[in-house]
Amino acid sequence: MEKTGHSRRARGRPPGFDRAAALERALALFWERGYEGTSVAELVEAMGITPPSLYGAFGSKEGLYREALALYGEGPGRFGPRALAEEPTARAAVARLLREAAEVFTDRSRPGGCMISTAVLSCAPEHRAVAEAVAGMRAAATDALAERIGRGIAAGELPEGTDARALARFYGAVIQGMSVQARDGADHDALAAIARTALAAWPSPPGPE
Repeated sequence: MEKTGHSRRARGRPPGFDRAAALERALALFWERGYEGTSVAELVEAMGITPPSLYGAFGSKEGLYREALALYGEGPGRFGPRALAEEPTARAAVARLLREAAEVFTDRSRPGGCMISTAVLSCAPEHRAVAEAVAGMRAAATDALAERIGRGIAAGELPEGTDARALARFYGAVIQGMSVQARDGADHDALAAIARTALAAWPSPPGPE
């Protein structure tokens, strides 16, 4: 009986199974093809594992996708939170966010665009939980941007009556559009031009009293 169990484990989880490396490969496939556009058969082939290994390690395709989204946020998608946290002013943070979006979205070593910006915008009813999870991530990004702009307003960097949430939604929409254009083949120069144009809409700082 012990020998049989060992054989089953060997078939379910190949020797040398590297969970982190497999997740990286799943991330690239989901990023390129989307959630519904990626089958379990394609995932296990790309990850170099068997279906039992996928379900044993990640629970389900949805569980794997959620982990891939988290990995994206910790890696390629990390530029956004860093820009908001590290720049001294709200304008500098947004300028860096736009500039680095143009760079990341057109990095030819990865799938184009942003994995989260345009992910699961429409889906079959059975995948609604996945769509809601991604929408929540987009909402959280907008909240973080609105909060940073709000601090800029409080510090006197922007006019007192500036609507922080409306401004955050505007720049969020620009970044989503940049992601779509990158997926359609726009290069870095094209996205950088969009970034410069969008930054020109930044409200002028209040004048002297």
